[in-house]
Amino acid sequence: MTPIHKDTQIGSVSLKVRNLENLVTFYTETIGLQILTKRKSSVELTADGKTPLIILEGNPELRHRPIKSAGLYHLALLVPTRKDLANTLHHLMETKAPLIGASHHKFSEAIYLQDPENNGIEIYRDVDRKDWVRDERGKLPAVSEPLDVQSLLAEREPKSFSRLPENTVMGHIHLNVVNIAEAENFYRNVLGFEEQTRIGNHALFISAGGYHHHIAVNIWNGSDSLSNREDVTGLLRYEIIVPSKLEVEKVLNALDREQVPYDIELENILLKDPSGNGVMIRAKQR
Repeated sequence: MTPIHKDTQIGSVSLKVRNLENLVTFYTETIGLQILTKRKSSVELTADGKTPLIILEGNPELRHRPIKSAGLYHLALLVPTRKDLANTLHHLMETKAPLIGASHHKFSEAIYLQDPENNGIEIYRDVDRKDWVRDERGKLPAVSEPLDVQSLLAEREPKSFSRLPENTVMGHIHLNVVNIAEAENFYRNVLGFEEQTRIGNHALFISAGGYHHHIAVNIWNGSDSLSNREDVTGLLRYEIIVPSKLEVEKVLNALDREQVPYDIELENILLKDPSGNGVMIRAKQR
């Protein structure tokens, strides 16, 4: 399998939510995103005023996502600098946000929390790529050490936090899946993402261009988990953005070769991974 293009990135993440107004308040006031577009049952949230990062699709009839099911483990917002991460952490602490962890992974420093409907969120900054330490096989070890919170907060700017930096992007997405082997076959052998880290037989971290991970998959909800369903809260779909229409064609060829079903909508590929997680693959807008 030819690797997916090295400049492939993760785009927006669409979430199915029961209480749209409550979630919009959380993502704007607590997380620091801005409203880009607002419709009756859909709100696009942005950091730069132009690019959707999170799309909330409201439906009060949705059932709560079962614990033992595939779906979103967390979406991951990447801020540009350590100072930005420090400013964000201080704001989250001041607002008593529901923080659930803070880790140093050697390639990144990360803060973890959940939104009011239990969607996982990571906000992180990357360690300089030249300082990433790979093992003898060229892989990144799975390291999760406690974050030095005091060191981080020492870099905070004294001004009050108003919003995430405008060049915040969706750095990666982490998914609960039903079966690691099936997920690996889809994301590696069909789409062409490359392994960076593996944790036993229960988690895999893959990427384009040697990044630490654009996509992670795990079976931490249990090997007997249900597939992601349309009538429950949580992940609707996420975007994989390739650099050009030529790269979209390459993905289409791979899907046809492996007989993976998909739909085409406005030149974008719509499909589901083997666990029912929605994926949109599109070319980067010029």
